[in-house]
Amino acid sequence: MRVSRETQGRKGKGVSVISGLGLSASDLDKLATELKRKCGSGGAVVDGRIEIQGDHRDRLVDELTRRGFKAKRAGG
Repeated sequence: MRVSRETQGRKGKGVSVISGLGLSASDLDKLATELKRKCGSGGAVVDGRIEIQGDHRDRLVDELTRRGFKAKRAGG
């Protein structure tokens, strides 16, 4: 699982993207809701990836690791 940051197609606004989860759609929605609440920002599930508005990579990696996922920070 990778946690990265993307700005393409968003007019320079960055989002944190979590990919490679391999969860069902309902589990992705549930996890996305909990992570958005933890980061205090909005987001969505798009094409099997969770997108959280803003740069929250470190916080997301810590939270996912705490939940038992093997999360890695990708990108600079």
